[in-house]
Amino acid sequence: MNRAEQETFQLTAELAEAYEAWFVPGFFAQWAPHLLDGAGVAAGQRVLDVGCGTGIVARTAAERVGSTGTVAGVDLNEAMLAVARRVAPELQWRQGDAGALPFDPASFDVVLSQMAMMFFPEPAAALREMRRVVRPGGTVGVLVPGSLATNPPYELFVDVVTRNAGEEARRLVTSYFALGDLDGLTGLLTDAGLDVTATGSPVGEFRYDSIDQLVGVELDSTPLGGRLEPGVREAILADCQNALAGYLTSTGEVLFPFESRLVIATK
Repeated sequence: MNRAEQETFQLTAELAEAYEAWFVPGFFAQWAPHLLDGAGVAAGQRVLDVGCGTGIVARTAAERVGSTGTVAGVDLNEAMLAVARRVAPELQWRQGDAGALPFDPASFDVVLSQMAMMFFPEPAAALREMRRVVRPGGTVGVLVPGSLATNPPYELFVDVVTRNAGEEARRLVTSYFALGDLDGLTGLLTDAGLDVTATGSPVGEFRYDSIDQLVGVELDSTPLGGRLEPGVREAILADCQNALAGYLTSTGEVLFPFESRLVIATK
């Protein structure tokens, strides 16, 4: 896919609040320790969270750097930042483009980005900016979803969506996995002038109350949710009831593993 065609999935205030209330505790919070551990975030450091969303990585980093450190978060979406400011007003939140970070060179000891880079129109430019604002010898850490092939439940979901809504729908629901090739992601950091020191593929989990909830959340968290023709949503749900039945727990919840990609580098 041409990165210029990548949708940025900008959220409304209502969706940003829902993201913090549901997605953060249900999915995103579990990845922050992987990223912070890999990057060696410690007391006294200056940390930047790029594409911070509502700020789970920044908040978790703040607990580690303590009163002697500083943490900032930057995001393009003001709705996300409004939630971040409400939840953690003591941290620094800035509106800005990942491809033109609003910070001076060498401003941070550690620069991180979690589950966001696949939505940046120009990931390579964002990595060059992350390198610019980290100090010499500092650390850059990136975590993104793994490839679609390494996340079979999502592959089943994507197949159902494609069968019922077409190839354009497939493009929208596979955007999450655009940077899931570990070699390719590592190459992006190397090309940005960073020295890769560690890579990994941490595995977490995703849980939904039901298949109905899974379908609703996955469709409506992308622009696809508002573009479906009449009857298509119902057809997708019916197909998913069969395709994803193997991931149902005894209580009717949906639970499946989720693989990510982690790359740590230094300047």
